[in-house]
Amino acid sequence: MKRYLSKLLPQKTKNRFHKLQAGWFNFISGQPSKKIKLIGVTGTKGKTTICNLIAAIFDAAGEKCAMETTINTKIAETTTMHTEKSRWVTTPPAAVINKFLKKATKAECKYAILEVTSQAIDQYRVRGLNFDILVFSNLSHDHLDYHGTKENYLAAKLKVFKDNPDATAIINIDDPAAPTFLEAKNKHQIPYSVKKPTGRSLVARKILPNPTGSIFTAVFAGNQTTIDLQIPGMFNVSNALAAIAVGVACGIEMEKIKYGLEEVAGIPGRMERIKVSPKQDFEVIVDYAHNPDSLKNVYETIRDALSKRGGRIIAVLGATGRRDKTKRPIMGALAGRFADAVFVTNEDPYDEDPMEIIDAVAAGILRGKKGKWRLNTNYWKILDRHEAISKAIKMAGHGDIVMITGKGAEEVMAIGENKFEPFSDRRVVKYELSKRFKTSIAEE
Repeated sequence: MKRYLSKLLPQKTKNRFHKLQAGWFNFISGQPSKKIKLIGVTGTKGKTTICNLIAAIFDAAGEKCAMETTINTKIAETTTMHTEKSRWVTTPPAAVINKFLKKATKAECKYAILEVTSQAIDQYRVRGLNFDILVFSNLSHDHLDYHGTKENYLAAKLKVFKDNPDATAIINIDDPAAPTFLEAKNKHQIPYSVKKPTGRSLVARKILPNPTGSIFTAVFAGNQTTIDLQIPGMFNVSNALAAIAVGVACGIEMEKIKYGLEEVAGIPGRMERIKVSPKQDFEVIVDYAHNPDSLKNVYETIRDALSKRGGRIIAVLGATGRRDKTKRPIMGALAGRFADAVFVTNEDPYDEDPMEIIDAVAAGILRGKKGKWRLNTNYWKILDRHEAISKAIKMAGHGDIVMITGKGAEEVMAIGENKFEPFSDRRVVKYELSKRFKTSIAEE
């Protein structure tokens, strides 16, 4: 009945119900967001990484914290990975959020960190929550199937800043949408940048990227701290700056911020390198990149790494069903532009025909580099995602990078409107690598 009504009712009608729900659950939970310092992170990309980096900083500073992200939940010292599809919601319903915050306060956490999506804001899932700090990371082509236009998408994200005028606003001024967030005039603002240093912003200078991370100097208010970040990509330097800004806003010393960031060896399903044997002379990376901007960032990062040593990019990608269809050929074109071999495969088709999605992505490949691509010679359309990953790993040779995008640390595949089956890119990679190099699979 609930699913039937959800299909039948317009979103505005459903949102009015969500609004009442949010107020009710906030009330019966005792308004827990008023008893803890609440940090919200919003943006198209990087939310999960930023949240986990913030938590690492709090841990290094000895501050108890809680965190709710797409991939994990943390209450004080206990972190639980999400393994069920019901938990693969970036910002959960108001009932779940308030229950999480109530648990955090009972565990005597000082801080709570929450991913905040545009849909969650529009659907009042965060209504009634008092945010002390809000982070805006970026805005790019995504969720237009829900919002209709990029202007509506921007307005949804901006709303949470306007609804919390006393919150400290941490804003990525490298993003074209930054002026809109700066104009919201929150009580305190900390701009951050890897490109546009200004007198009052937190900036990264002397950035030295390498295949496994970046060394950079964080500069703020006349102080300089060199940080050896163990996750690769310029976009992760930007994510680290967002986390640093939160630490600064909370009064944490830079030495503790530095230690916390440098302790992060990786985040599951976010530019995660998987290696099972010393004999493995190529890399396999699993990442959640599922929109054009994220995919471009990932491909540019690995292209730069290969430019100094040689090797091929072997891409495995698809596109999600029931989402913005205009992204599909764009993502294929990016793979066609950057990769040397491409496997287009299934990726959460939901109730769409998976081969139609694959065909749409594959059509874009031909636009990447005209005249280069030949079906079943250097690009393939393979319905079975396990088979696609297996073939990519078998193809890889010395110095190559197999780049598997779209699902990250997810543990299931959506194969119908409400039908899911177990599937994990990370587990498949470990299985196929262990089979190739005749090693045992380590327990997670």
